[in-house]
Formats: sequence, C-alpha cells, structure tokens
Amino acid sequence: MTLIQLFSEYIRNQKSLVGYVEERKKLTTRGEFNNETLLLAAEKLERLKEEEPAIYNEMHELLEEYYNKDEGHFVEYPINFTRQILKLYESERATPERVLECYRQGLDHPCNDAF
Repeated sequence: MTLIQLFSEYIRNQKSLVGYVEERKKLTTRGEFNNETLLLAAEKLERLKEEEPAIYNEMHELLEEYYNKDEGHFVEYPINFTRQILKLYESERATPERVLECYRQGLDHPCNDAF
C-alpha cells in the first residue's frame, strides 16, 4: 500500500490521524504533511467531532462527494480535506460553519481538486 493510499484510508474511514502517524513511521516515503501538522489536524478533527458532530459528519460526506464526482485527482481529495481541517479555529473567522461552506463551494469550482 502506498503512503497516499494509507492516508486516504485513514481520512475516508474517519480513523485517527494519530494512528496514521504511527503507521507511516514504518515507511520510508515522504508525505504531504509532517507529523506535527498531522497531529494538529487530528486534534482539530477530534474537537470538531466533539463540539460540532453534524459539521464533522457533513465534512466527511462532502469528501465522499469529491470522490464520487471524480475529477481524476483522487490523490488530492484527502489532502485538500486535511487542509480545510487545518484552517479550523485559526481565527475568529475560521469557524466550523465557514470552513464547511468553503469546502462545499469547492465542489462547484472548475478546479475543485486544487483549492
């Protein structure tokens, strides 16, 4: 299994990114995010899941919509999802609702896999 396949499995199946960080230590391939960034994303996902479970679920539903729309860049879908998660709580404007809306708008963008 390649690193991106492993990463996609963790993101799509809503597994803890902490587990992914441990798994990838066994591999010698470089990933898109460093361990600290992935652990931060894991914390933000857990916070979102606890504080806003409906938005947490909707973010994952949107991820599946990206896969179903399939613009041919499946490698980018879990990476872009994680980038959106990393935006959460960075400022007063980075609310879960706003991040969700931004992620949703990406589906209609002509380059929806590269926002």
